[in-house]
Amino acid sequence: MSRVYAWIQRHPKLIDSIPAAFLLVVGLASLMASDHPGRAARWLVAPLVVAATVPLIFRRRWPRGTFAVAAVAGFLSFFAEAAAFNAADFAYLIYLYTVAAYCQRRWSMPAMGLVWVGGLIQFQLLHMFDDQTATCGQLEPSQARECYQGGAPYNHTGHFNWVTFVFVAVLIGGLVGLAWVAGDSMRYRREYYVRLEDRAQRLERERDAQAQIAAAAERARIARELHDVVAHNVSVMVVQADGATYALDQDPEAARKALLAISQTGRTALTEMRRMLGVLRSADDAGTYVPQPGIEQLGDLLEQVRSSGLQVALTVEGVPREMPTGLALAVYRIVQESLTNTRKHGGPQVKASVALIYTDDCLVLRIVDNGRGAEAPGDGMGHGLVGMRERVSVFGGTLVTGPHVSGGYAVEAILPFAGPESADRSEPQAESQES
Repeated sequence: MSRVYAWIQRHPKLIDSIPAAFLLVVGLASLMASDHPGRAARWLVAPLVVAATVPLIFRRRWPRGTFAVAAVAGFLSFFAEAAAFNAADFAYLIYLYTVAAYCQRRWSMPAMGLVWVGGLIQFQLLHMFDDQTATCGQLEPSQARECYQGGAPYNHTGHFNWVTFVFVAVLIGGLVGLAWVAGDSMRYRREYYVRLEDRAQRLERERDAQAQIAAAAERARIARELHDVVAHNVSVMVVQADGATYALDQDPEAARKALLAISQTGRTALTEMRRMLGVLRSADDAGTYVPQPGIEQLGDLLEQVRSSGLQVALTVEGVPREMPTGLALAVYRIVQESLTNTRKHGGPQVKASVALIYTDDCLVLRIVDNGRGAEAPGDGMGHGLVGMRERVSVFGGTLVTGPHVSGGYAVEAILPFAGPESADRSEPQAESQES
């Protein structure tokens, strides 16, 4: 059936030509079969029947125009004394349905009134002609011809039949109202489907936009993780490799320890890389997961940093409390990135301190060193600072970076414990898992 409906929608004129041809043939046949001697010449009335039926072919494209043509034809038929009932009159109901289905109510409601009034006028004229036939038909042929030509009283009894008039008015009004309601309902359904399609398209555009936003956020998250992991571990490996190069001839044992540290650091970097890449796999390949690093792993991080030659001190103030996984990961990454920058840009003999200050509503994270900081030549801390700012902003916190009053460089992050509700969603649980 869907193919049939599709074919009908592709050929509307061909479909509309069927009722147009049927009403035209039946209308002309009933006109030719009429033997009322008072009727105008049939050749004069036939064009009006054609004008009332043929425009049905174009009713969908020009609903108001075709209705106007048919209305003019019906109006002229009153003067041509062709008001006798004709099968072609059903075309006006189709025109009314079309106007109601394709036009607004400011057009369809006047059209409904016009069709109803036209039907009442036609009934009155038909009643007059039938009464004239009843009066003149009883006379001799010669007298009957003069009676038809001269006209006859509207009602030979001289009374207007209100009961018949009201009954016919209600009957015509019912037919006209039924056609209008059918067309108006079709227009409402068509507009409803258009609104549904528009809403579906709008939802698709919003879904695509949300997908693009989510993809951009995911790319930024992966970029932050890759930068933190790669920059930190590679910087440790570079420092150890430089130390092994200098100690290779003078202290082979120190060189061996440096190479062992490089190996361990490389394995750690590979483990963290696999952990991040694991969340990008499909569910079938995800494997077994373990938590991402957090505050509990800061000791291991500081030991790794100390093994590379950077002296780091850790202080904790206040009462430690349990934090969400995403917030703990942000603390770990901020400390990791800050110490990486200290090792890269602080210069020789640099020292650093990490302070965790727990308050009632937030955690203050402060990393301070005594190195050259941002004044170091060829500074490349831009991406790291951007990543830290992004992590802090996710939880509604603030980040302050810059030279310290006593020299060196300082990073201070304030992370509220009750951050925005979107914080947990922005750091999905899959991020805190490892394959």
